[in-house]
Amino acid sequence: MASSTNEAVQPATTYAEATEAEKHAVLRKVTGSSFLGNFIEWFDYATYSYFAVVIAQVVFPNDDPALALIQTFAVFALSFLLRPIGAIFWGNMGDKKGRKWALSVSILLMSGATFLIGCLPGYAVIGVGAPLLLLLLRMVQSFSASGEYAGAATFLAEYAPSNHRGLYCSLVPASTATGLLIGSALATFMFMTWGHDSSFVTEWGWRIPFLLAGPLGLITHYIRTRVSDSPVYQEMQEKLEAKGESDDKPIKLLLTKHLRPLLVSFGACMLNAVGFYAVLTYLPNYLQDTVGYDAGSSSLITTICLVAYIAFIFLSGRISDKVGRKKMLIIACVGFIIFTVPAFYLLNSQNFAIILIVELVMCLLLTINDGTLSSYLSETFPTEVRYSGFALSFNFANAIFGGSASFISIALIEATGNAIAPAWYMVAIAVVAFVAMCMTHDHSGKKLDDVK
Repeated sequence: MASSTNEAVQPATTYAEATEAEKHAVLRKVTGSSFLGNFIEWFDYATYSYFAVVIAQVVFPNDDPALALIQTFAVFALSFLLRPIGAIFWGNMGDKKGRKWALSVSILLMSGATFLIGCLPGYAVIGVGAPLLLLLLRMVQSFSASGEYAGAATFLAEYAPSNHRGLYCSLVPASTATGLLIGSALATFMFMTWGHDSSFVTEWGWRIPFLLAGPLGLITHYIRTRVSDSPVYQEMQEKLEAKGESDDKPIKLLLTKHLRPLLVSFGACMLNAVGFYAVLTYLPNYLQDTVGYDAGSSSLITTICLVAYIAFIFLSGRISDKVGRKKMLIIACVGFIIFTVPAFYLLNSQNFAIILIVELVMCLLLTINDGTLSSYLSETFPTEVRYSGFALSFNFANAIFGGSASFISIALIEATGNAIAPAWYMVAIAVVAFVAMCMTHDHSGKKLDDVK
């Protein structure tokens, strides 16, 4: 009798056998940890971008403020060189050892490196050691973060209902925007209260967001260690074990059998990489440094746009569940091709309302892409290489085109003397992405274990 009672209270052995209440509880943990992990990564990037002028003063010799700012963004770009290496490592481990293992370990490295940036001595204290240590920590952070977005989206996609996968996966870019929003709001508050060159901001204020990564990373790690690997991944592992096989070379399998979808996905990610960094991190600096617009007003516009962006992102994910990922991504490409150049001309108007409307439209176009991309990439690759395929296409695109977007934009203006030059760069990228999307297949709503 005792035995039967004990059996009655045993939890379901598999996710498929779980009750609806148990499934919702697991899904809440998955969504919560996915949100927090990605939030930490992009909160750090937001902090670095929005406080770039301050970091340039603290970490680099400031005899030439313009050169110091370029050096600050150069460190930002150089750190992205570790993203492809990280993508290979975390993608491989995520497909081989499991999504849970990769995400649990990567969050500790990422949050730890971010925390240490907040403890970094300035150039006045340790000289050239300051920019070198900043570069080292940014590289560690970038290496570990390269598995976060892909891993969180893959993990979430494999748990989400097939007909709502777009909506659930849109949580990942939404957490990205939330990180940027909090970073922007904090920068706006500090700049409008004390000024970007005040002693409080330059000595301690800019450090606070980086220091917050420590406790947030530990919380995320704790949650992730208490969630099982996705049912789709576990089912794949069980099938391999039954056959006496193992998925020990996912990268090799990806490059030999799934090269075409990998290249197409890379093309799709190019627009996301450039568009994201250009619209949400470079434009505030463009308005201040190139247009000569007020820093406080620029930060306020960015904050308003990010609030709208979060709302738009969920709407885009939901619409993609209805009309398909391919259509949504093509619409985004066409929108950027048509609107980007006129948008940059309008940004030079110095008019608050015009600048706000322009940035809102660009945010809308970006969310059509961003709210769809994570579910699209998750549906493009089979389970045995899903993490690797997502991580490589996304991170290689971000390494080459994303992290360098601000640096290239500034360099193009310096080289050509034309303030509109970054717009033409974005148009060219959008054309390449459009061609890639015309070549892709749409697997919207398809069961992930049916993707071959």
